[in-house]
Amino acid sequence: MSGISKERRTKETQISIEIDLLKEAEVQIATGLPFMDHMLHAMAFHGDFSLKIKAAGDIDVDPHHLVEDLGIVLGSALNDYFKKIGAVSRYAQSIIPMDDALSEIIIDVCNRPFLIYQVYFPQDRSGNFDMWLLKEFFQGLANEAKINLHCRSHYGENAHHIAEAMFKALGKSLKESYKPIKKESGQMSTKGVL
Repeated sequence: MSGISKERRTKETQISIEIDLLKEAEVQIATGLPFMDHMLHAMAFHGDFSLKIKAAGDIDVDPHHLVEDLGIVLGSALNDYFKKIGAVSRYAQSIIPMDDALSEIIIDVCNRPFLIYQVYFPQDRSGNFDMWLLKEFFQGLANEAKINLHCRSHYGENAHHIAEAMFKALGKSLKESYKPIKKESGQMSTKGVL
């Protein structure tokens, strides 16, 4: 069994996640935020891994807490997954087009959280979703997964397309960077430890 389950309950959000990067895509997402449901579904589907998320939060106040905590819980689950699996391929890069947009995600599973977020959205919102919230998701993800995460939109005219290409790229990069490897030493760094 290679899957991980994770929960987080605060006064602002309640989130449960099940993820298995080695299992074919079985995706069930319900966050109360249709745009995030769409992005997370695209991520898991195109990454070809199993992801189940059930979440609720104080979105009547502001979606900020829920979006950030989704990144935090997903990142924490990925960190647990890494500890369980052991040595992984570590690096991955994916560049995905979507019509007018081209987005890129680069990951290093290295135990050193860092986010580079070079993303420009030509529209502030997609439907009623504030696009600036996505940086909060990616920051929480990088911090809790303890990964280097580089997010970049090369270009695009449609904010939805830029974001969707980015989440598809994230899915593919997660699948590749967390792929188990067999090494005699089990080491993923010339230092001997990450």
